[in-house]
Amino acid sequence: MLFDDRLATVLRHRAGGELAARTQYRQLLDLLGQAESGADEGLVAAAFLRLDALARTIPAPERARLVHDAAPRIRMPDLVAQLAEEEPDIAIAALSGARLSDGEWKDLIPALPVRARGFLRYRRDLPPGAVQLLDRLGVSDRGLPEPERQEPAEATVPPAPQEAPVSRAEREKHAPRPLPAEKRSDGVSIGALVERIEAYTRARESGHPAAASPRRGETQTAAPRRAITSFCAGLDSKGRFEIADAGVAPMVVGLEIAIANDGITPRDAFAVAFHNRQPVRSATIELAGAPAIAGSWLIDATPRFDRLDGRFLGYAARLRRPTAESAADRAESAADRIRQLLHELRTPVNAIQGFAEVIQQQLFGSTPHEYRALAAAIAGDAARMLAGFDELDRLAKLESAAQDIETGECDFAAIARQQVDQLQNVLSARVAQFAARWPATPALLSVSEGEAQVLAWRILATLASATGAGETLDLALEAAGDALEMRCDLPSTLAGTKNIFSTETRPVGGAVSAGIFGAGFALRLARAEARAAGGDLVREADRLLLTLPLLTASEADPSHLREPDRARS
Repeated sequence: MLFDDRLATVLRHRAGGELAARTQYRQLLDLLGQAESGADEGLVAAAFLRLDALARTIPAPERARLVHDAAPRIRMPDLVAQLAEEEPDIAIAALSGARLSDGEWKDLIPALPVRARGFLRYRRDLPPGAVQLLDRLGVSDRGLPEPERQEPAEATVPPAPQEAPVSRAEREKHAPRPLPAEKRSDGVSIGALVERIEAYTRARESGHPAAASPRRGETQTAAPRRAITSFCAGLDSKGRFEIADAGVAPMVVGLEIAIANDGITPRDAFAVAFHNRQPVRSATIELAGAPAIAGSWLIDATPRFDRLDGRFLGYAARLRRPTAESAADRAESAADRIRQLLHELRTPVNAIQGFAEVIQQQLFGSTPHEYRALAAAIAGDAARMLAGFDELDRLAKLESAAQDIETGECDFAAIARQQVDQLQNVLSARVAQFAARWPATPALLSVSEGEAQVLAWRILATLASATGAGETLDLALEAAGDALEMRCDLPSTLAGTKNIFSTETRPVGGAVSAGIFGAGFALRLARAEARAAGGDLVREADRLLLTLPLLTASEADPSHLREPDRARS
């Protein structure tokens, strides 16, 4: 088993009753508590959202019991942090049993609520580093530690002469008042004690009482705030934050992050999903405001609808900072998962194709013709599925730079001219055609002839399959400096599509097929092949532009140029 799909399986089911809600809550606690660092971030975020939603339907005492049972198996700091924000019984259950490393405790403790830090002092199995951090933050039974007592030095005091008795009021009237720096008999500066009390009061009002009351002999420094790396929030129907975690709410509530208007582009993934009321996974957004929340965030969000009338209410979202992992690394990781999935799918499809061919070819005995026909159809479908798997695998490798185009030398103009001539025979039945203009000289590329044929056919066959009756597509191939440019009109079925590289672009098939996944996927794969060859495939209004780098004279094989020299010699 290459994939751990337990979390996805749990999230796939909806908790319809109280028993189902408690069961799913317990399952999510176990799976999240043992989630590894390489787990799918989208699934983990969705699981946190589901856990929060289930918490609203399960009474606090019942949740506390479930958390207490699962706590010894919790090894995820983010889960501990979320449970510590809930009711005291639940926070105690999570903090008293969670099993984190010393480093994880030291990262988590400063971000915990002061009340939750106090619960940790009852644990006797915390790592030494965590205990030292708690002591340094002032987690003890007293807000202000008792100062160390010092015995006053003994001094010989001469006996005072006898004076007349003085009343108490007279003594208080003439007694000198202590200065701020005056020391009491126990050796503690009164001014220092007052300053410590004021510092504790200020810290308590600012919400960080643990940062106050330094030990005697220590220098008081402000405790650094932990950077905000993730938080949960709710969006209203207009795309504005209406609720968020306590430490983040003052900075984000009221911000609008989904502007649904006519200016939406395909790159505005969250705005498009919000406009269409679709779930969002790992979409990038930019927040403006306080330094703690400004910058790029990844958002996982699920739409919310009214149960009675189906009215759109907004989104339940979880936001997290992008990790240090580069986009290329994430793409390569995603491509690797796709390749593993395709490998798992090929095995049963190959088996089905093999059994169908055995029946169709009557290798184990006579078979009725009707069954042979069905087996032949199944074998053909399996072959098309395997071809589709190959295209998916090729796209994943090209887009993640895990595979390069095979190098060589070929004349792209000759290849394209030959393929257009073949397609003209098919288009003539629809009274359609390519109006092509070819360069007078060869267009040499530094890719192999097989790669060039696949790329040219993928583009030209896709355009031909989408061409309607009576259409004429203007096609021009010409050199522009060091690049070869091929421009071709888009058929009307593709010209009216906003994103021709979308998998939703699937024109009706005919004698020429754009592939099992349709025209959008075929053009996206062609774009990946062109980029791997050093060029690109883009849309210019109602035309498609393919650019490829030409083979320069210095890169060409000069052997054919030396033949005449050898002949003359």
